[in-house]
Amino acid sequence: MSQTTQGPDGQPRCKWCQAAPEFFDYHDNEWGYPVADDQRLFEKLCLESFQSGLSWRTILSKRENFRRAFKQFEINAVAAFDDADIERLLHDEGIVRHRGKVQAVINNAQCAQRLITEYGSLAAYVWQYEADMPPEPQTASTSAESVAMSKDLKKRGWKFVGPTTVFAFMQAMGLVNDHANGCVMREKAAQNRRDFIVPT
Repeated sequence: MSQTTQGPDGQPRCKWCQAAPEFFDYHDNEWGYPVADDQRLFEKLCLESFQSGLSWRTILSKRENFRRAFKQFEINAVAAFDDADIERLLHDEGIVRHRGKVQAVINNAQCAQRLITEYGSLAAYVWQYEADMPPEPQTASTSAESVAMSKDLKKRGWKFVGPTTVFAFMQAMGLVNDHANGCVMREKAAQNRRDFIVPT
């Protein structure tokens, strides 16, 4: 069975793109390309935690609302949120109003601050878990690296960071090239990874 679907330009893309028209742009311009920016990495970890039990389409459609509500996921700003902010967020119809996940974002921002103090950046921490190439793309929902990172994050106090959530984060942020064989973007992602300077 093919792992690809035809994109708007007639070229093959990862098959999951066919689930929603907006997925093609996200897939072509974001998914699978390596990221070293702490704010983007933190945002993605947060959004993946919100996705737990929901579809990525739901989260992607609300992403700008999430950014507005969480001050663009600027780590220090979110870490300073208080009970009034929690109540504000729980009344915000533009986001997913789940108390546990809202509280987890604030908690995780505080945890991220401690990681940055220890490692110099969130990126330097995250990229030590760069994943090996999977033998067959898009056949796994976790990896040894995502299990290890999840376990370490939980030990450090992070919430909603299970191995599947962490692996989805790794796929999206380019820690593994999981574009399907035959996908027109697979080589672009591979080249970006070759050119990428791993944060230390």
